[in-house]
Amino acid sequence: VLMVGAGGIGCELVKNLVMTGFEDITMIDLDTIDYSNLNRQFLFRAKHVGRSKAEVARESAMEFPHSDRLVIDARHGNIKSNTFTFDFFKQFNIVLNGLDNVDARRHVNRVCLATGVPLVESGTEGYLGQARAIIKGQFKCYECDPPAVKKTHPVCTIRNHPDKPIHCIV
Repeated sequence: VLMVGAGGIGCELVKNLVMTGFEDITMIDLDTIDYSNLNRQFLFRAKHVGRSKAEVARESAMEFPHSDRLVIDARHGNIKSNTFTFDFFKQFNIVLNGLDNVDARRHVNRVCLATGVPLVESGTEGYLGQARAIIKGQFKCYECDPPAVKKTHPVCTIRNHPDKPIHCIV
């Protein structure tokens, strides 16, 4: 399994993979842990601030009950770098996206389509989340069925004393 992203969704993914018996996981994330992550990325603690999300997620996941054959390869890097070639992707049976970057999500989508590797695309926007399988020739790809455009509210609807929840959100 190739897991791209070790943030909020990635923490859940690696926990679920380990706890359900997956034994060969490669995890990639280019980000480091910040204090603002600690309220929703449960594998990280204050002592981890500044460290690689992928590396700390690996360390934390290895503490869960797991098979003796479990191997988690954690890589601190950008999935769009030349290191992660088509041949790199082809060694996996499935790719799981847990990215918060649309450009990186598009990139992984395109590489998976080009290599024929199934992708489970997941993400969040505000309180909404989605997950879907993307398999070339069977299901729409990420860019073939883009997320809905955000509904906008004119600034004139925002008042000094908001009387609707949307005014506070905007």
